[in-house]
Amino acid sequence: MNDRVGGREGGPMKRGALRILVGVSLVLGAGVGAPAQAPAPTPAPGQAPSVGDLIPEFETTAAVDGHALKVGFPKGSSSVLLFFLSGCPTCHKMIPEWNRAYERRPAGLQVVGVLMDQEPPGFFATTAISFPVVRAPGRAWLQSLKVNRAPLTVRIAPGGKVEDLQLGIVDPIRLGELFRR
Repeated sequence: MNDRVGGREGGPMKRGALRILVGVSLVLGAGVGAPAQAPAPTPAPGQAPSVGDLIPEFETTAAVDGHALKVGFPKGSSSVLLFFLSGCPTCHKMIPEWNRAYERRPAGLQVVGVLMDQEPPGFFATTAISFPVVRAPGRAWLQSLKVNRAPLTVRIAPGGKVEDLQLGIVDPIRLGELFRR
């Protein structure tokens, strides 16, 4: 008996079973080879300084305004270093927040942005930055501080000891804590 309907062999039962089988195969096969949804990795040791680490004074002849600048951590005043990359979208989101915190900073708090890469032409003309910015003295210097990710907000006590820090986006309340006197 030949059940040819529409140029296909097999009856309605066989075609229905075949459709179900193909559908189930597609659904089950959709997950094969697809990456599993993993939780966001926690920063590994060495990706950022730790509380208690010492940040030495540094001098850079590559200040954005062209002048040499020595960044130190004198007794009696705290500092905040803002590490960022010119090509980092997350850093670009933090710059307006850092600007607001800088404008509201308490007297005596030194704030310095540290640009970790070479900015493209016109970066500072198109990106409003209120705080002073220096270029990092070099990749080896950043690695010696364990600064491997950005944006990074680091509060430094007098003498250069890391007091507090936050990697990534920082909400305004937390930023206020980092910028306190």
